[in-house]
Amino acid sequence: MTFYRRTPNRVGGGSKTNLNGLSFEGRTSLIDSLNLHPNIEIKNNNEIHFNGVIVGYYFEKHNFYTDFIEKHNVDWKQLISKKYLPDGVFVNILIKKVFIIEKKFQESSGSVDEKLQTCDFKRKTYKKIIEQTGFETEYFYLLNSWYERVEYKDVKEYIKSVGCNFFIDEIGLEELGIS
Repeated sequence: MTFYRRTPNRVGGGSKTNLNGLSFEGRTSLIDSLNLHPNIEIKNNNEIHFNGVIVGYYFEKHNFYTDFIEKHNVDWKQLISKKYLPDGVFVNILIKKVFIIEKKFQESSGSVDEKLQTCDFKRKTYKKIIEQTGFETEYFYLLNSWYERVEYKDVKEYIKSVGCNFFIDEIGLEELGIS
């Protein structure tokens, strides 16, 4: 069973999903992937239930600020100078951790290559506002298989060295604290 709703894939390949992961192919929606998992139910458009128990919430872009940060009475404008818009955010309320998930899909070398090197800055920036909520911060990249190429070895080592993480094609549910 595939856990990310597929969009047209111009480069071929296939998904390697299982019941413990969320796969990535082309442009993805984490909420759609979660919704396809047999043990996960989405309520109220962003409330994530696993085996009947609420585990967290999912937000994208501006909704992360309006529906999470501001509801925790955090004035983010006093803490950071610009509103950074994450591709996806999973807030695990059971372990009090916020997972910022940036999706990078590439079919050739280009500007995304250098965006990968900004993870330390963005993790620290998000952490400034998230720590005010009492939650911890994790910063993940969800990358397509293009990034398995040898020329990305250095940047992948860097990503891990600064406390961020990356996944190729799939994020395991255990990585999000769901199990």
